[in-house]
Amino acid sequence: MSAVQAPIHPDYVDEQGGPLWHPEKEPHHPEGSSTMLGFWMYLMSDCLIFAMLFAVYAVIGGNYAAGPAPKDLFDLNLIAVNTAMLLFSSITYGFAMLAMMKNQIKQTLIWLGITGLFGLAFLGIELYEFQHLIHVGATPQRSGFLSAFFILVGTHGLHVTFGIIWLVTLMVQVMQKGLIQANKRRLMCLSMFWHFLDVIWIGVFTFVYLMGMLR
Repeated sequence: MSAVQAPIHPDYVDEQGGPLWHPEKEPHHPEGSSTMLGFWMYLMSDCLIFAMLFAVYAVIGGNYAAGPAPKDLFDLNLIAVNTAMLLFSSITYGFAMLAMMKNQIKQTLIWLGITGLFGLAFLGIELYEFQHLIHVGATPQRSGFLSAFFILVGTHGLHVTFGIIWLVTLMVQVMQKGLIQANKRRLMCLSMFWHFLDVIWIGVFTFVYLMGMLR
């Protein structure tokens, strides 16, 4: 008894009805259909990086080498203000996305600009904190705790810096080409990236600063 052969998809049949190993024309995929998936994969890889940095801090964050501890260095009031700057930037980016959905170019740019200002304020406070720590002798090479602290917080700060550069670039593109589909897709990717940094910072604030003050 002969086996029943499954029908062949029309894209894989030539003009004479013979099978093709590949289609003559590639199936159509919507423009940018793989962008979001690719960006989610990038965010997952970034999660692994921060997970490793948190793990390093958990292991050596208590090694003070007879040097200053978190209670001696951290100003929680300043850090709370810094945290508020980043959280406010997340809210204003949300307003930018709402304006984008309504195709309001001017409002989108205004909210993006406010988001960038909050991001710059966050970076300014973080740089001030680093400068203060180095000034009092709490440098990365002073102890395992300080090494892990500077690497973890500094890596997050670099991500915020990159996010601000990306944000300014998108603002220029929106001013030049408007809210075309490609720009909307890029703004969506930056939105995920920005909110991701907020989530990571909540972890830093809780795990490094708050728990550090309780040690």
